[in-house]
Amino acid sequence: MPDRYAVIGNPIEHSKSPVIHAAFAKQTAENLIYGKILGDPVQFEQETERFFRQGGRGLNVTVPFKERAWRLAASLSKRAQRAEAVNTLIKMPDGTLRGENTDGTGLIRDLTVNHGCLLGGRSILLLGAGGAARGVAGPLLEQGPERLLIANRTISKAQYLVQQLAGEGNTDWIALEDLEGRQFDLIINSTAAGLNAEVPAVPDGILAPGGWVYDLMYASEPTAFVKWGRSQHAFKSLDGLGMLVEQAAESFFLWRGVRPLTAPVIAMLSAA
Repeated sequence: MPDRYAVIGNPIEHSKSPVIHAAFAKQTAENLIYGKILGDPVQFEQETERFFRQGGRGLNVTVPFKERAWRLAASLSKRAQRAEAVNTLIKMPDGTLRGENTDGTGLIRDLTVNHGCLLGGRSILLLGAGGAARGVAGPLLEQGPERLLIANRTISKAQYLVQQLAGEGNTDWIALEDLEGRQFDLIINSTAAGLNAEVPAVPDGILAPGGWVYDLMYASEPTAFVKWGRSQHAFKSLDGLGMLVEQAAESFFLWRGVRPLTAPVIAMLSAA
């Protein structure tokens, strides 16, 4: 009987995770099925516990439940502790749930391995300070950038994230209105503005010549932020499809102990 896995979120109909994990399972000959669950905003914890009680082995967690999954997990990896958000739940042999966060690994692998982006010594601007930003900020600092500036509409959230990252690298917060006149080698959008086809309120001209733009969101058409990056003459303006596949591969590895190849899955999704 195949092992059961799923992704839970709200909304969830658009999720490509079942297709990705089905491809991984076929590629690695792992015996599993992977579904999707429309999470109830009130009953998330009960739904999650029911899934595992009924034999589920692992869950991916997406918007808006990552922080609640972090609180639900009985134990946490260092990545999840730092992010205060969980996107991967693992049922342990003793029946407890372990929380992981694979978002940062997914972003770094997509940028560096799939696209050849060098992060060491670069100036990086991270837009947003929510769960998505917390998942990627620490792994970005591990790459040794010259600096990481965090800008968010609510300054207190950016300040809190900077405090959480103290001692891990050269990081600071900046108000959106203070970006004028500065330039960055890489600008990453972790905000939810893309859900409404909007772009964060950043000025033109802040992307350095030859700079990169990356949107953690993905869609069948170029996102508003990807289009903005192109208008700023970015060397590359990328959406989060590659990150999605890479973070899924890390979850798959944590669950199954097998690391699938991601390039053919990214190619399949890009061609769809």
